[in-house]
Amino acid sequence: MKDKDQVSVWCIVSITSIPLIMTLGNSMLIPVLPKLEEKVGITSFQSSMIITSYSVAAIFLIPVAGYLSDRFGRKMVILPSLILALIGGLIAGFASWKMDDPYTMIIVGRIIQGIGAAGAMPIVLPLVGDLYQDNDEKISSTLGIVETSNTFGKVLSPILGSIFAAILWFLPFFSISALSLISIALIFFFVKVPKNRDEPVKFKKFLNNTKEVFKAEGKWLYTVFLNGILVMLILFAMLFFLSENLEKVHDIKGIKKGFVLAIPLLLLCIASFISGRKIKGDLATMKKIIVVSLIAMSVSIAFVGFTSKKLILLLVVTSIVGTAIGALLPALDAIITENIEKELRGTVSSFYSSARFIGVAAGPPIMSLVMKNYLNISYITAGVLGAILLFVVFKFINVDEIGKANKAT
Repeated sequence: MKDKDQVSVWCIVSITSIPLIMTLGNSMLIPVLPKLEEKVGITSFQSSMIITSYSVAAIFLIPVAGYLSDRFGRKMVILPSLILALIGGLIAGFASWKMDDPYTMIIVGRIIQGIGAAGAMPIVLPLVGDLYQDNDEKISSTLGIVETSNTFGKVLSPILGSIFAAILWFLPFFSISALSLISIALIFFFVKVPKNRDEPVKFKKFLNNTKEVFKAEGKWLYTVFLNGILVMLILFAMLFFLSENLEKVHDIKGIKKGFVLAIPLLLLCIASFISGRKIKGDLATMKKIIVVSLIAMSVSIAFVGFTSKKLILLLVVTSIVGTAIGALLPALDAIITENIEKELRGTVSSFYSSARFIGVAAGPPIMSLVMKNYLNISYITAGVLGAILLFVVFKFINVDEIGKANKAT
């Protein structure tokens, strides 16, 4: 009964608004980048930095936000962070609207948005753990909903981005601010975080505890982090390539392009939802999902370059990649959240979120540099890296060892 009283439907809706809006804040700009290149007069590499600047800011500040959320409370970190995301969107939007050469100020706005993302999105994972305490099954299913919200944001992103850009090319920047405002109101009114009756951990002790966790659990933690980096790098590199390829090779532009881009992302979203429902707090199931997803992703990603000029085949292959990544993400979220003690949950999950942002940051600029001359090689390399990571998963994610360590805490 306590769980039901504590976690209302509106509370879950409010929490899932954060990954939805933060994902829209980044992914919604991907279909707009070719148009932005034309309007602002920049190269594809420069346009990729509009995605990367957001993510780089988040990479370095996420661990700080994780510690602050463990120290002062999740809500106290999330709300100011959402305000920063709102401000960043306004800066980028007004610069695009009013300035003749807005590129620098767009980057500044995006960095501020990234700082906001650092303090909002990663805190969702430990917040779910706090709300459901030790109920692993409910944590897993709710994390599946959170990851589905994240991936649903990716589905909506190309459609909304294309629609907004068709009205005004810089409207996506302003829309991020409006959505952030909605999320601020939802979190403020509907999220009631259980009070932590324990004394906040001092910084020195916190550092020692963090070192101990990584010393004891480092092998499987670093394996999960590497998964997060690779899958997000592959996803955002693939989306950046698709956005450019659909326009330049297949002459698909505007809102139509947004709907085509949404196809692999819709399958990613569905797979994420199903995966979250199947996990049910079971470590063995999590590992199986990770293994099967890595195999599917590694095999299919190698064919993206070879199918780039055949639209139907390209969409089939990218949809398989999207499905594999969608299934993988909730398993990675759950294995982190459910197997780290509460006092360090925010910090460790923040390191994981930071790792994911490394992939998000690296994907678009790497793809912008290789897609002209090394497209096939780059996707084959991604498949090989996935296969290597599969071996690492088999070696270092030991279900029995993680389970014993979890019970001991």
